[in-house]
Amino acid sequence: MHLARTEEQHELAGVVMGLLDRHSDSSAVRAAAESGTYDIRLWRALCEQVGVAALPVPEGYDGVGASLVETAVVLEEVGRNLAPAPLLASALAVTQLLLHGSEQERRDQLPGLAAGEVRPVQLGRVVLEPEQSTGSMDQTMRLALVDGAGDIPEDTRAVALALISALQVGAMQRGLEMTVAYSQERVQFGRPIGSFQALKHRLAEMLVLVEASRSASWGAAGAAADHVGDPTPEREARLVRLASVAAGYCTEALAHVATETVQLHGGIAMTWEHDAQLLLKRAHALNQLAGPAHLTRSRVLEARLI
Repeated sequence: MHLARTEEQHELAGVVMGLLDRHSDSSAVRAAAESGTYDIRLWRALCEQVGVAALPVPEGYDGVGASLVETAVVLEEVGRNLAPAPLLASALAVTQLLLHGSEQERRDQLPGLAAGEVRPVQLGRVVLEPEQSTGSMDQTMRLALVDGAGDIPEDTRAVALALISALQVGAMQRGLEMTVAYSQERVQFGRPIGSFQALKHRLAEMLVLVEASRSASWGAAGAAADHVGDPTPEREARLVRLASVAAGYCTEALAHVATETVQLHGGIAMTWEHDAQLLLKRAHALNQLAGPAHLTRSRVLEARLI
C-alpha cells in the first residue's frame, strides 16, 4: 500500500519541481495555450534531464524500470505547475503495451516511448495527443473526440483514472497555494483578508480536500503499479476499486478547490491576466477526462468491490 513518498520519490519530485519552475512559468504555459500544443522544449528537458517518459518502461526495453508510482509523483508536480506536458499520454501508451501488447509490440514501441516519443492514446471517445486536436477548455491539453467508444480494457481505464487523479491533486495544490498567498497579501479593512475567520475556514476546507485527495490518489497509484508489475484478477479488482474511489473523490474536490480559488481571489480572478483562469480550465478538462464523479462511484458499487 502506497501511503507516503520514499526519500527517492521526494528527491524526484524536487528535481521535477525545480525544472518546471525554470522552464514552465506562467508565460510559458500561456504561450503553449496560444500555440494549441504542448511545450516541446519542456517535454524534451523532462525526458533528457529527468527521464520521465522512461520511468515506467522496464530496463529491458531501454527504460528506467521504476513503477507507475514514480510516474504519479511526476504527474502531481506537472499538475501543480499546470505544465503543458504529454506525460499522461506517454505513461498510458506504455501501460497499454505492458498489460495488453505482444512481446513484439513491446520491443518495437517501448524504446521509442522511453525516449520521449508521443503518440495518440484513446480512452473511450476521447483521444489524448491526437493528430488533429478539436481543442478543449484547457488549450494546453490536446484532446479529440471520435465516434464510438471503442473497447478499453477495464484495467487500462483504471490506470488512467489513477494517473489523472495525480494531475488533479497537483492542480488542487496549485489552487491552494495561490489562494493562501493572496489571502496574506490582500488587505481589506486594514487587515490581510486571510486573518478573517470565515476565510480561514474556507482555506482549511481546501487543505482538507487536497490532503484527502492526495491519500486517495496515492492509494490508486500504488494499486496501478502493483497490477502493471504483476497482473492478476485480484490486483485488477483492487485497482478498479481504488482508482474509482480516487477519481470520484478527486473530481469533486478539484471542482470545489478551483471554484474557491476563483471566488477567494475576488474580481482579479475574473481577468485574463490572472492565473486563476488557467487553473479553472485545467480543472474542467481533467474532470471531463475522468468522467462524472457519480458514475465512477457507481462502478464501484455495481461491481460489489467495496
